[in-house]
Amino acid sequence: MRPEVIQEMTKIMTEDYGNPSSTHSFGRNAKNILELSRKSIAKQLNVSAQEIIFTSGGTEANNWILRSAVQDLKVQRIISSKIEHHAVLLSITALQKEFSIQVDYVNVLPNGTIDLTHLSVLLSQEVKTLVSLMHVNNETGTVLDLERVGLICKQYNALFHSDTVQSIGKTKLDLQTTTVDFVLASAHKFHGPKGVGFAFVRKNSALQPLLYGGEQEKGLRAGTEAVHQIAGMAKALEISYSNLDSEREHISTIKNYLIEQLEINFSGFEINGDREGFYNIINVLLPFSEEKTAMILFHLDMRGIAVSRGSACQSGSIRPSHVLAEILSDDLIRKPSLRISFSHYNSKEDIDGLIEALKTV
Repeated sequence: MRPEVIQEMTKIMTEDYGNPSSTHSFGRNAKNILELSRKSIAKQLNVSAQEIIFTSGGTEANNWILRSAVQDLKVQRIISSKIEHHAVLLSITALQKEFSIQVDYVNVLPNGTIDLTHLSVLLSQEVKTLVSLMHVNNETGTVLDLERVGLICKQYNALFHSDTVQSIGKTKLDLQTTTVDFVLASAHKFHGPKGVGFAFVRKNSALQPLLYGGEQEKGLRAGTEAVHQIAGMAKALEISYSNLDSEREHISTIKNYLIEQLEINFSGFEINGDREGFYNIINVLLPFSEEKTAMILFHLDMRGIAVSRGSACQSGSIRPSHVLAEILSDDLIRKPSLRISFSHYNSKEDIDGLIEALKTV
């Protein structure tokens, strides 16, 4: 977390511990912090504050949006892809069993991008549809053309939901000019606290709550809001966008340096997915023997290097990445691939350390 975020959260936990739903002065102070945070986040995305709903993170937001779309908006079909985050894929599977909805998966091209021609073909069927496609893939960094997909969905009167957990805070989104109905964020992806996030729900969408209880969050998300977490998230997003250009330039330099060093030291390595993917993620296939796969993460971890074979949610599993399974052959997926991500806290020295560790493998 950014130091300024920790300071903000510590101050609120110390001084502003009131319940924002209470009418006494302590509650009103907390409510003021809550609503100022909501306005700050809305301003960064160019939307109204009423369209920002606080959640515990991306998983809750994905589950809520998908379930309410089927249950309350009467969506009869979901179009998605097999390279989505499991919070989307498993939600869709559960909804398919429960409501017998139609589910179609759009083709994924060899470079990991979505086949938008196939998406248009799927959308030509006249049935109430929600399209759920992530903006930046969390394992490969492949980027979806959000504006183009939004226009395709609008052409066919389909709702558009995009998991933007990997992109909000790292690239500017103007949701006033982008045709998307639902997006979401997790604070820890932009140096905020874990366990808090938000959903953008375009006004008049008619979503209904996933959780019932109090009238918090305009009746859409019951439960006392974690004011310190939300204020920390707003602070983190504000700083991320204030520093975006300089931090993106630094991170891009680090990523390009890694590619240069891999080319020098490991001839034959491949980049999984789109080579021009998002600036803070790279997924590389290393020219190592198959038997090195099982021990490589352990070896790097012993040297203090935190990388994974898939998303953090799946990295404890010995199963291969479901994302790479869609774009790699059976032979290649058994070889070691690493998902490496960077932030502005990283340096070229970190890359040198990684290269030296890989040499010893």
